[in-house]
Amino acid sequence: MHYDLIVVGGGIVGLGHAWAAAKQGHTVAVFDNNSRAEGASIRNFGMVWPIGQPEGTQRAISLRSRFLWQELGAVAGFPVQECGSLHLAHHDDELAVLQEFAASTAGDGLDIELVTPEQIAALTPSANPNGLTGGLYSRSELRVTPPTAISSVSAHLADAHNVQFHFNTPITKVDSGLVTGSNGKTWTAERIVIATGAYFQHLFPEAHAAERLKLCKLQMMLTDSQPIGWNLGPHIASGLTLRHYPSFQGCPSLADVKQRIANDSPELDRYGIHVMASQADNGGLILGDSHEYGDDIEPTDKAEIDTLMIQELQKIMTVPTWNITRRWHGLYAKHPSQMCFVREVRPEVLVVNGFGGNGMTLALAFSESIINRWHKSAQWEVLHGSN
Repeated sequence: MHYDLIVVGGGIVGLGHAWAAAKQGHTVAVFDNNSRAEGASIRNFGMVWPIGQPEGTQRAISLRSRFLWQELGAVAGFPVQECGSLHLAHHDDELAVLQEFAASTAGDGLDIELVTPEQIAALTPSANPNGLTGGLYSRSELRVTPPTAISSVSAHLADAHNVQFHFNTPITKVDSGLVTGSNGKTWTAERIVIATGAYFQHLFPEAHAAERLKLCKLQMMLTDSQPIGWNLGPHIASGLTLRHYPSFQGCPSLADVKQRIANDSPELDRYGIHVMASQADNGGLILGDSHEYGDDIEPTDKAEIDTLMIQELQKIMTVPTWNITRRWHGLYAKHPSQMCFVREVRPEVLVVNGFGGNGMTLALAFSESIINRWHKSAQWEVLHGSN
């Protein structure tokens, strides 16, 4: 069969390219090794997180993705909640960072405000009032439930745009205009996108190695359903999170936060722990997370990491139940110095990878930009009925 676009990889980056091309009337096929998406796209908080993106191009991409998530949720029939986010400060240096961020241009494009402990209590029932000095509330963040969203997007693309999904179909070789499956079958296309995330060793590993991509493993948990009627409200982030996202790097007081944590809790730095919470559609709380890179990654999870995360979460949050019903880990590929990378590894074959933990936040708009540039560079022939 021949398509306008073949996408290898059924996660959010691959689906973003498939959706953008299908909306322009192109014929599209998506190939995935498994019976459904099983990688980082379904193993995350479900946070669309503009507040974590540095101002400028990356922030603009995140805000465009925010709009696209709302559009996609409406047409594909899955919930996209405008929940916002709330960074809690339980130390003076954390509050200083939030104040500096709010006063600078770093928050441009976001709908943010500093909030008092009293205002925080009205936003969420979860904030631990002990030692709470204030917070930063942003209305810009969204919430989706990852497995629900990814499966709904795939179904919508198949039903509304006739995107052909080839699950359980590992692609073992890619040339210009041609992909070959592990069963020896071939498919052809005008253009091909490789979006395999953490599983980049299987296709064009040399291109990924040249970008010095590194794997990151994160551990996460899900609590039992909270009582009916109890709602987390916005995504919750602690002061630990300030040292993780680049949007806060220009705040002078961040050095004090980092030094205090390094002195008092070096184990948090060792495992890259910063704690956040989001509410899943079953009422439970998604909790995390940790970051182990490269040679530090082991196939088994560490109970110590889960214990540390719960301890830190309980310092900033009070919730009806902390009973953990699920534990898992995810893997993603992170570029060491850029938002992501795009490389043409064969004529009309692009590798798109390296979003790190920002795939849900950036992928839809970034994929749209790739498809738009491709479309403008040479008008694709729409091959309706040519399969």
